[in-house]
Amino acid sequence: MTIDEDHTRPDGVDDLTVEALGKISEALEAVEVARGALYTFHRLSGTADLTLGEGVDQLREAGHTELADRIERDLVGRNVLNGRWTFQVVEEYDDGYYACFRELERAAREELVQGKRHLYEAEMKEDRRTHGRSGHEPTP
Repeated sequence: MTIDEDHTRPDGVDDLTVEALGKISEALEAVEVARGALYTFHRLSGTADLTLGEGVDQLREAGHTELADRIERDLVGRNVLNGRWTFQVVEEYDDGYYACFRELERAAREELVQGKRHLYEAEMKEDRRTHGRSGHEPTP
């Protein structure tokens, strides 16, 4: 193989270990996407609350004070989950599940393959690329 040292399997590491670490890495990538969706939820919920506040102000200016007051009292600034705004949901996810997942994925790589990342993908690249062909170089 001609892949770089950072992506070369350490001596004595079997295929199943590399495949297992590849699956764990793939799972972490899914968690990263889920985290992005959670941040999207956070941003959209915040935008909705601010926009709702503007709409309530306009209702009040249009003379619909009672309805504006009701929406403002019951919905503007309301928790999205029991006792939580979205920033609190994001923080709890980041500090709990996400932090644990990242730490254990890293620990598995450190223990089994000297911390090297993406070994499965690097070996797949080496297997699938056309050697000697422009655009198929092993490294930049």
